[in-house]
Amino acid sequence: MSERILIIGAGQAGMQIAVSLRDAGFDGSITMVGEEPHGPYQRPPLSKAYLAGESDEESLELRSPAFYVDNNIVVITDERVVDVRWDAVHGTAITETGREIAFDKLALTTGADVRRLDVEGNDLDGVLYLRGIADAKGLKQRWDAAKNVVVIGGGFIGLEVAAVARKNGKTTTVVHRNTRLLSRVVAPETSEFFKQAHERRGTTIRLNTNFTRFIGEGGKVTGVEIEGGEVIPADLVMVGIGVIPRADLAEKLGLELANGSIVVDAQARTSDPRILAAGDAVTMPHPLTGEGQIVLESVQNAVDQAKVAAKTIMGEETVYTAVPWFWSDQDTMKLQMAGLNIGYDQVVVRGNPDDEKFSVIYYQNGRVIAIDSVNEVLDYMAVRKALGAGQSIPADKAGDTSQKLKDLVED
Repeated sequence: MSERILIIGAGQAGMQIAVSLRDAGFDGSITMVGEEPHGPYQRPPLSKAYLAGESDEESLELRSPAFYVDNNIVVITDERVVDVRWDAVHGTAITETGREIAFDKLALTTGADVRRLDVEGNDLDGVLYLRGIADAKGLKQRWDAAKNVVVIGGGFIGLEVAAVARKNGKTTTVVHRNTRLLSRVVAPETSEFFKQAHERRGTTIRLNTNFTRFIGEGGKVTGVEIEGGEVIPADLVMVGIGVIPRADLAEKLGLELANGSIVVDAQARTSDPRILAAGDAVTMPHPLTGEGQIVLESVQNAVDQAKVAAKTIMGEETVYTAVPWFWSDQDTMKLQMAGLNIGYDQVVVRGNPDDEKFSVIYYQNGRVIAIDSVNEVLDYMAVRKALGAGQSIPADKAGDTSQKLKDLVED
């Protein structure tokens, strides 16, 4: 094939499309354009190993610069595509500097931006977000001098940062407006475990709490005011309240959107068959049932959906059916999740959460659909494998720790 492929977005999904195309023998041109001044890199370690000083920028790189040269993949960094024009067959992308890039097929892997606050004091020094390397650098520059850290939001990023802060001896408070942690993605049993586990380590968890503004002196944050007027001391605030899909270019192209995300089918095609999309910016059919539309913000989805997009570009009709999986490292707690718990009607707790080694298994109509495992990799692997094979595990036996889950799998 001698087509010209343009990938807008130089993250995990964009890189995977390019690599998969070359692995499949695609011999046309591949150009990837990203807005950050870096080539494709890993984001998950930013709130874990990178923040803790256990990894550096070079170790975050998904591929070395030489890899892109050797595989004839052009990576344009620090540049934003602002418009795309089509003639009868071909397209041209225009960047904000006026650069024009001709292409035959287009892939959007634009990712997502952090959701930002619009409250008094949000421009104070020390009020930070965490999405890219620049954000992580800003956090690390202030890290050693910080004594009081407040995290706004009880999701994965917030809890990961809180875990590193507390482990480093900082007075740490998590302020979360919902009634439980991780409420969007896990059952109450898992939420309660993480609340107690973080509190055991000395972190203060403030649930069902809204904040009103950031307090500061001399342009620097000194506290977080919550409803009722109480001020929580803070010389560093990390805001982690979710992300917003970057779909402005897709909207300009007239593509179908749903709740701000780019709608794709099981082959990663958008409403315009000339355009593919993958990663955090898209909504797609459930990968295991094919029903509805869901958004998966994960490395696994970015990689597996990008592989499908590459096959679609190559003319193969492959359907995305990968089992979703996620992970989160919080101090000594490794949470591994497989499947999607959407619509669950039963949970089975396997093991003792007080031992920080247990699993929560989700069921719908008597069949397993997902698992949360904390420091129980064998449970996680058993359920992930069962989901991939369309198998299940009897709910009435799943809680029996004297039996290995893999031995309970049945059709």
